[in-house]
Amino acid sequence: MNFDYQPKTYFNGTGANALIAKLTYPESQWGEEICIFATTIDGLNLYEIVDFYGNEYSIKPDESRSPLQLQELILLIESMEVEKKGEMGAINQTLLGIPVAESTLYPQLKDYFDQKRNHFGFV
Repeated sequence: MNFDYQPKTYFNGTGANALIAKLTYPESQWGEEICIFATTIDGLNLYEIVDFYGNEYSIKPDESRSPLQLQELILLIESMEVEKKGEMGAINQTLLGIPVAESTLYPQLKDYFDQKRNHFGFV
């Protein structure tokens, strides 16, 4: 797996927003789906996590000058959290699971999480 892989850009010229990855949590009783978006403003990529409930996520990094390397995106996914007092939909409990990941920008992201799910007996 090439953890240093980095797409040249997130944007294809059709707008300033791009879907980086979609995460689903099949074991969640709520069938959670979380999307990771990038928006470009003044040459800076800003990252946003969107779920059904409108939770506010704490993520690292939350911005970068260039697209993230695969290892940085994995770290962002594995460390994202929602502050307990504002949590809706018991999302922090869902985040304890291992997602099924999809991404056209990071082809190996799915393989990484599939291998991790298999290792822990989710497949």
